[in-house]
Parts: sequence; C-alpha cells; structure tokens
Amino acid sequence: MTRYAVQLDPGNPDFLHDPYPVLAALRATGPVLWHEPMGVWLATTHEAVSQVLRNRAFGRLWTDWEPAAQMEPFNALHRNQMMENEPPEHTRLRRLVAGAFGRGHVERMRPRIEELAASMVEELGDRFDVLGDYAEPMPVYVIADLLGVPREDHVRLRAWSQAIVHMYEPNVSATTRAKAIEASTAFSDYVRAVVAERRTNLGEDLISDLITERGRGAKLSDDELVASVVLLLNAGHEASVNVFGNGIHALLSHPEQLARVTSGEVPVEVALEELIRYDAPLQLFERTATRNVKVCGETIKAGQKIACLMGSANRDADAFDDADTFDVGRDPNPHVGFGMGLHFCLGAPLARLELQISLKTLLDRFPHLALAGEAPRRPTWVLRGFERIEVLGGHA
Repeated sequence: MTRYAVQLDPGNPDFLHDPYPVLAALRATGPVLWHEPMGVWLATTHEAVSQVLRNRAFGRLWTDWEPAAQMEPFNALHRNQMMENEPPEHTRLRRLVAGAFGRGHVERMRPRIEELAASMVEELGDRFDVLGDYAEPMPVYVIADLLGVPREDHVRLRAWSQAIVHMYEPNVSATTRAKAIEASTAFSDYVRAVVAERRTNLGEDLISDLITERGRGAKLSDDELVASVVLLLNAGHEASVNVFGNGIHALLSHPEQLARVTSGEVPVEVALEELIRYDAPLQLFERTATRNVKVCGETIKAGQKIACLMGSANRDADAFDDADTFDVGRDPNPHVGFGMGLHFCLGAPLARLELQISLKTLLDRFPHLALAGEAPRRPTWVLRGFERIEVLGGHA
C-alpha cells in the first residue's frame, strides 16, 4: 500500500526555517513515501537513502529543461558533466579529474590552505560576517588555485554558481530560470577563455592537466571540458560554504559544544563530521529508477524518480543515538553528507581538509567567538544555508 508524504510543503517558510520536525513526521509515516505535488518518491530514513544510493538500478539520468533551445546554456553544463551521467560516461569523466582529489595530492595542499586561512583571519575585525568575509571566499580561492583560475574572480564565480544552483530547488520561477541561463552562458564563456589561454600557456593546474590528457588521446570534448570545470568550481565551494555556515551556527548556538572543541577535548576532525550531519547543506539528491526496483518494500517503477532526503537520513534515530542532539564528539558518525556509492563526492578529502583548517584557524584566532544576533536563512530547501552570519570576535 502506497503511503503519501502529505506533511511536506517545500515552499512553507516554517519548513524552510526548520525542516526537521516535518522530516521526523515523514520518517514516522514510512521509509519510502510518494509525494504527489513533486511527482517523486521520497526516501526518508538512513536505511532507505543508503539502499537507493548504493543500488546501481538507480541512476542520474539527465533530462533537458524545456524549452530546450532557450535552456541550452544551462542544459549543456549538466548534460556533459560526470554527476549527471552513468557509466561508461561517468567513469571516463571522473577518471580524468580523480587524481587531483586523491588523498596524497590533497594533503600536499595543506600548507597552502593553512597559509590562506591564517592570512584571512588576520583581516577580520571585532565584528564580521563569518560567511561573506571568510567562509565564502575561502573555498573559491582553494578550488581556483587547483584549477588555475585567478582568485580575484571569486565574486563573479560565486554569483554565477548561486544563480545556477537555485535551479535545483522545487518550483523555480521564470526569473530564476532567466538568471540561470545568463549565468550558465557567462560561466561557460569564462571557462572557454581560460582554456584557450591555457592551451598556449600550460601551467601546473587541473585545467592544464585536462588539456594535456586530451592531447595524449583522452576522450574529452570541449563541452565536457567546460562542464567539468564549472562542476568543480560549483561543487568545490557551494557545499563547503553551507557546511561551514550551518556548522559554525550550530556550534555558536551550543556554547557547551563549542567549548569542547576550543578546549581540545574533541578534535576538530571529529567535530567536523557532526557539523556535516546535524544540519545537512544538501537536503535532497534525486535518482531515477532504470528498472522496477524495491526499496524498503515499496516498488519504484522504471522511469520514476526518488529523492533521497539527506537531512532526514542524518537525523534518523535508527542510525544515530540521540539523533536530534548536537554532539561534536559523536563517534561513529555514519552520516550521508558526501553521498554513497558510484556518485560518492569526489572532493570529500579536499572538503574535509579545507573545512578542518578553516574551522581550527578561526577558533584559534577567536576562541570567544559568539553570534551577534539572528542569522537570516536562505529561502531554499535543497541547498540549505544562511544569507549571512554576523559574529563578535571577542578577544584572542
């Protein structure tokens, strides 16, 4: 018997402010529910989400937005990237960039990231926006260095990225579509110009590596090269900003947990995993059934979509003791923040290193950091985060 997700209204302001009571009600209704307004199944529990993400019968199958001609700049960036493809295309595209995100290569980036974080916190005053002044530029600088893109372009890169990812929310407006088309066009033109320059002036960066690999016979079209770079720039900072913002807000809202970190009782590496779990920056990740397949007893028919509710899975009491409690010392912590299976986040090692360093550096410099007031949330669900977080630095 099909059970329905009648509790979920993704446009409700109360839900956007705090989705977790509704997500708890969904889990209580069942692990797999049908949501009629969105026309998708919802995987609500840790077990259901894990089954979907690990089952190769579910894939990322891109469908162009309509009208296709008008939406082509946006469609092209997604149609040609690894995240929206399955093997063999996914395997081919992922292999070309995987080396840059291996643990050994990422660890060699540690001194550069530590130096960057140290220089940035020295520029912060007694009161600042920890997102706009620190968390937002930091990951853009890191991924820009990796790709060989000028750091000073971070403002427009961030703006383009945000315009594109707003398309991932339910019920997007005509204005959102228009901004996404404009941003996709500008972003693509920007990357093509960088690639053209790099062809005559190769450097020690990932774009140069991709050009070199293609010169050696690797199968990689111009559109795939551009889409891969845009994906890495988007994914390389969008989630990191929201992990940091959601996490630092949770820490500052729970002073006793913050004290466990600043005192050294709980290592930053352990605390970070709870920051990722407690208030997930990516709340929903869709898959499409390539054949009829059962998940927790419910049959998902070929062609139907199922949305993995990552934030709900991370608050499932069957997977976590005191799941609604923010506990920086939680160990083990089997959150699904980086996904699972074939599409497990390629950049997870870099994201973890970057977030560990940026958090530790900030708290070392400002051990008495505190919220300066109410932090406004973004009116989005799929990508959950804050508009800004004003903080008081206190005394170092």
